[in-house]
Amino acid sequence: MYNHKQIEPKWRDSWEKQGLFQKTYIDRDSKKKKNYLLFAFAYPSGEGLHVGHVESKTALDILARYKRMKGEDVFFPVGWDAFGLPAENYAIKTGVPPVETTKKAINTFKRQIKDLGISYDWQTEIATCHPEYYKWTQWIFIQMYNKGLAYRRMAPVNWCPSCQTVLANEQVVDGGCERCGTQVFQKDLEQWFCKITQYRDELISGLNQVDWPEYTKQKQLNWIGRSEGAQITFEIDGLNDSFKVFTTAHDTIYGATFMVLAPEHTLITKYLEEKPAGFNASEVDAYVQKTKTKLEEERIINKEKSGVFTGLYAINPVNGKKIPIWIADYVLSGYGTGAIMAVPGHDDRDLDFAQKHGIDVIYLVEGKEFVGYTGEIKNNRTSFIMKNSDEFNGMNYEEGRAAILSKLEKANKGEAKVEYRLRDWLIGRQRYWGAPIPMVYDPEGNVHPVKEEHLPWILPTDVDFKPTGESPLVNSKELKERVERLYGKGWTPEYDTLDTFVDSSWYFLRFPDPRNIDTFAAKEQIAKWLPVDFYMIGAEHTVLHLLYSRFFTKFLRDEGYFAFDEPFMKMRHQGMILGPDNKKMSKSKGNVINPDSVIEAHGADALRVYEMFMGPIDSDKPWSESGVRGVRKFLDRIWNLVNNENGEAKGKSVKSSVELEKELHKLIKKVSSDIESLKYNTAISAFMEFLNKWEKNPEGLDIDDLSKFIRLLAPFAPFITEEMWSFIGNVESVHKQTWPMFDEELAKDSQVSIMIQVNGKLRGEVMVDASSISEDSIQKEALIKIESYLVGKEIAKVIYVPGKIMNFVVR
Repeated sequence: MYNHKQIEPKWRDSWEKQGLFQKTYIDRDSKKKKNYLLFAFAYPSGEGLHVGHVESKTALDILARYKRMKGEDVFFPVGWDAFGLPAENYAIKTGVPPVETTKKAINTFKRQIKDLGISYDWQTEIATCHPEYYKWTQWIFIQMYNKGLAYRRMAPVNWCPSCQTVLANEQVVDGGCERCGTQVFQKDLEQWFCKITQYRDELISGLNQVDWPEYTKQKQLNWIGRSEGAQITFEIDGLNDSFKVFTTAHDTIYGATFMVLAPEHTLITKYLEEKPAGFNASEVDAYVQKTKTKLEEERIINKEKSGVFTGLYAINPVNGKKIPIWIADYVLSGYGTGAIMAVPGHDDRDLDFAQKHGIDVIYLVEGKEFVGYTGEIKNNRTSFIMKNSDEFNGMNYEEGRAAILSKLEKANKGEAKVEYRLRDWLIGRQRYWGAPIPMVYDPEGNVHPVKEEHLPWILPTDVDFKPTGESPLVNSKELKERVERLYGKGWTPEYDTLDTFVDSSWYFLRFPDPRNIDTFAAKEQIAKWLPVDFYMIGAEHTVLHLLYSRFFTKFLRDEGYFAFDEPFMKMRHQGMILGPDNKKMSKSKGNVINPDSVIEAHGADALRVYEMFMGPIDSDKPWSESGVRGVRKFLDRIWNLVNNENGEAKGKSVKSSVELEKELHKLIKKVSSDIESLKYNTAISAFMEFLNKWEKNPEGLDIDDLSKFIRLLAPFAPFITEEMWSFIGNVESVHKQTWPMFDEELAKDSQVSIMIQVNGKLRGEVMVDASSISEDSIQKEALIKIESYLVGKEIAKVIYVPGKIMNFVVR
């Protein structure tokens, strides 16, 4: 048994003194293949790492170590997404400034990561809360402002009347304020936005350039929400007014039996003031006020199917029929036009609403009572015949769609249109712990960017973090004095800070030039390393972070800083390490496993190898203490084969046995392939199978083959392999050695398994000599194996897939 408590600290300190893998951003060799490997920007929480964090960091570290040994250039940076809500909430709770708690958390994370042997380039370390970083966050914001991509407008926010403050969605729990429990409602405030919608089509087309999981691409597409349809104008009966509806289902307009306006729709606001004849003002106003207490997510679900009839009617432009106009909170003013035509005969949600409120239902498909438009009709319009649609009866929906749009266009009541779900990004936050928005206001209230020479626009420290109804920066005497000193009497600062998503939307561009004081990163450094070659990130970040990072990339490309379109060329998601109870780890459940305790008991190598062995990287796996103990025993067995009790290496000077040498070359081939495809669990299984054969072979490995084995294991278990490498007489680190090569002839299987089928069903297998696979000999052996399946039957045909399958077609 090896002593991990001595070995691991020894080599960790040695690597640090050597500066192993440091300043790689400077040392790029253009002749070598580059590998910019990136793990998602980590938030350094006060609790430190748990074993769930270990999985993704180890997985990427194995790839980094492997690529270096393959002779490729590897850039593996590290940094901290250090601004944000958790640190601010902790400051409010304890009174300890977030700058102090964040620094302490970062130091804890660094110590734990180094204990794991993660080979980050620590010379690249950045943190979003450092002024030298957020200076460039602010600078990019100003560039966007100068190009019209950052602007202010009124927008609804979550408002707590007790705390008198704006809340982020994360601060609202079950409709109440997480701090005091008071019911939260929506309130309009002037806010800062980024115009991400300007790039919406590029954000769609750019997905064709990247190697990402298909479901991640689909989530991006769904969030952007490009829809082709028609915008239709509906007149209001008896009033000189109209409103527009965007729909992807204009071919179902004859089935519209009610209209729905968002409670915030401009017509509703107007009619509450004017109170036209027939308008149900009192009930509508009560419903509008109630809606203000609901959050957007709650409204979209609309479990109660609530709504109020306005008393007004719209005129259907295709047949002149009157349609009742309702308001309902499941329609949002920020999506589409804030109005919908409801077709309960062909939409589930509309049907539920109609049934609750006693509204008519019209069915438009011949021979069917209900067909969900967004499902069956939309996916196969030619298969459904229209009815109850006047002159379009008998057409299929493909024909009817075009014909109805033509009728609307001729009547000047509709036009083809493309709509998007994507809305501009609200980036202002009424919080303290974030980068101050670098804008100031003149005495007339006009907004101006902070001058570049005044960047970074420092976050003041003379404030109380407790909410008072305004951004905490409102109370900074230093900030107000700073603005008047630099810009003049009567000038005032912007008090909001930037959403932390802004900080993390460009961090990957800073890493290749992390100490540059003249620009966010020199063009030549960006050209050396970007775009990122491989990005590992949790599935929870598949939408917003990726979308915002892509937006920033496209903007800075247009500004001429680089030529690439997409920041992350290949991306994969790690799964979750669950608690021993098979549930998500959390303090409240008491099932969190601290890696410190695992390392203390079993060593970092055992922890690393175990987590890679648990299952595929992208799947969720429960923690098992017996599992990590088993992996530790596996490493002990390797140690005992390499070292004897007298402290001498067991590697022989005489050549390894032919059998074991072949198995080693198969192992090299298998592990090399599995690392490339991130199949670490099967690679470790192959190590274990080889170990069993090694232990049964009394001749063992010679020094040369032992060297290959140690190098092969090094990316997985960096500490024990460094010790064994030194033990067999080497001075330079094993992690600076070349990756072992395999001999293709030696790596070949001596026997091949051929699957035998009868009429396509598996009925057995035969093992044949790989060096002389004869179809005739396989057929002879196969006929013996499947004799019982051929009784009373005639073989009509034999299909042979060389080296894989022989299928007998019988009748």
